[in-house]
Amino acid sequence: MNDRVYIPIGKHRQVSGILSLPRTSGEKTGTGVILAHGAGNDMNHPLLVTLAQGLAQAGYLSLRFNFPYREQGRKSPDRQEVLAATWQQVYHFLRDHRHAPRTIIAAGKSMGGRVAAQMVAEGLLPVARLIFYGYPLHPPGRKEKLRAAHLEHITIPMLFFAGSRDSLCDLPLLQQVLERLSAPWVLEIIEGGDHSFRLPKAAGVSQQAVHERIMLKTLHWLGGSREGSC
Repeated sequence: MNDRVYIPIGKHRQVSGILSLPRTSGEKTGTGVILAHGAGNDMNHPLLVTLAQGLAQAGYLSLRFNFPYREQGRKSPDRQEVLAATWQQVYHFLRDHRHAPRTIIAAGKSMGGRVAAQMVAEGLLPVARLIFYGYPLHPPGRKEKLRAAHLEHITIPMLFFAGSRDSLCDLPLLQQVLERLSAPWVLEIIEGGDHSFRLPKAAGVSQQAVHERIMLKTLHWLGGSREGSC
């Protein structure tokens, strides 16, 4: 079941969200996942929709939402402080909702995941785990400009999905970063995938099939041990 919700992010502003509830949901559910979109898309990105549907079928609640710039139809992302404040308000909205899960996990595609990670590192987002769908480790062609220092301050389990052709996340560099972390982590590599997990046509695999694979890997991680690394 999907419920359209409106999340206040200030006195006179709000953003849209979609709360996906499992069929067996009562007033409380065990685990909920907040799904944040990337810089160039919104909460209706096909990957996020597939994840929300798969989570609900497996008994997990999920909440996907728009950042203000997408809510207003703009293409350029909001300032970091606006993105972070929105993430925080969405977390509070779900925490206080009548269907609030006992455990909340933060997940995000590219920018959405990076902002969540920075907030967790600063103690501003008290979630149980983090999931990254295409972590933007560096700008395209600028491998020396790593966006990774905050990851070393995170202590909760993390799941990373990375395409082997991702121009924003060089795999050897990501693996070097992960090996320095003290928190448990798992890395799932999408062979041939770019930053949006698109495979070359020659691969003969549909985008929906890739999204479903990512969803199944996510469910396996959520249902498995919180410990261990790759």
